[in-house]
Amino acid sequence: MSWYILLLAGLFEIGWAIGLEYSDGLTKPVPTLGTALALVVSMLLLAQAVKDLPIGTAYAVWTGIGAVGTASLGIVIFDEPATLFRLGFIGVIVVGIVGLHATSGGH
Repeated sequence: MSWYILLLAGLFEIGWAIGLEYSDGLTKPVPTLGTALALVVSMLLLAQAVKDLPIGTAYAVWTGIGAVGTASLGIVIFDEPATLFRLGFIGVIVVGIVGLHATSGGH
């Protein structure tokens, strides 16, 4: 169950990271509130997940999910470049996330 909680925490991390763009430097009240809410939920879920998962593994996976999701949405939503190298390095992060999960035991 902790892995599902960690996945959800990572999704909320993507939400607050993307929210930063929409909040315009935290100057727009509604996007700022959504960003802050997503940040708090993400942290609370991460805190729950680390009750059963090693902190190093959980933190690396959480940030990896956030990085992959945010970079991918940056390409799709904000028209950021989707170069072969960029996509390749996003793929490397995915491999790291999968590897950490596979070698963590008790998945």
